[in-house]
Amino acid sequence: MRVLVTGAAGFIGSTTTELLLDEGHEVVALDSLASGVRDNVPTRASFVEGDCGDVALVASLGPFEACVHFAGRIEPGASMDNPEVFFANNVGATFRLVETLVAGGLERFVFSSSCAVYGDRVTPPIDEDHPVAPHSPYGQSKLMVEEGLGWLVSRGRLRAAALRYFNAAGATALHRERHRPEIHLIPLALDAAAGLRPYFEIFGEDYPTPDGTCIRDYVHVSDLASAHVLALGALRDNERLTLNLGTGAGHSNREVLAATRRVTGVDFEVRVGPRRPGDPAIAVADNARALSVLGWRPQFSQLDTMVADAWEAHPGRSATECL
Repeated sequence: MRVLVTGAAGFIGSTTTELLLDEGHEVVALDSLASGVRDNVPTRASFVEGDCGDVALVASLGPFEACVHFAGRIEPGASMDNPEVFFANNVGATFRLVETLVAGGLERFVFSSSCAVYGDRVTPPIDEDHPVAPHSPYGQSKLMVEEGLGWLVSRGRLRAAALRYFNAAGATALHRERHRPEIHLIPLALDAAAGLRPYFEIFGEDYPTPDGTCIRDYVHVSDLASAHVLALGALRDNERLTLNLGTGAGHSNREVLAATRRVTGVDFEVRVGPRRPGDPAIAVADNARALSVLGWRPQFSQLDTMVADAWEAHPGRSATECL
């Protein structure tokens, strides 16, 4: 298939682009580089720098049989400060993209959604029928796109999958997390281990969990990429899919930090700060539907494997080995 990947210079987008190319698809990689990194994009893809909401640009690139849409803002905290930016980027630009692609004959659309649609009042494990109640404009923007796609599917305009993934982690030899700014736990912990930040801060240690810190469901980026490719195939026989991507197992902040120390051999400083508003104590997926519908089997999502892969790709690793 000829596939458009938006946000293809990002962490998950670039990894998925690589896998689509390996599977024999023709890929056009579109990214504004507002947060993505140019050298993330595989050289085998046709790279275009630009905004996914640029109607004229997107129309000039088509037609496409399928689109995997990663482009958008991902910082829940920043969305509380600038809701209008998140709705303009994550909702407005997405539907300009969809309108343009559908007019060009698009058949399949895979959307990078988030467990943030469930909000902070959750009872794990969370399945796809759990009530949705976003607690940030970021989560709300993801839900609004899902709902809009649902209307398009109901009118026979396209087939769509919304993949609600939990915490992306790990790395490949070619693709690592390079968010600007970085907001994810494992790369921040690795920064502390590499001496690139003076300490790591835990946000709250009084949650109702065994060690008092939040528990999250971490998924290796390679496993996420495979789910997106499988979802493209599954849309041949399904008009609409809404699927959780997680392992069904959670790890606390302190467990992740212990794994980071094991992998790196560095005993870095950890400080405890106040809770962040809206953080649920536990967010763990029920992934039974993805396993059944996609035949998806996470292969790389063991905690130490994810931390080790991220450390292998980390720019500060070589410096610690010289100590």
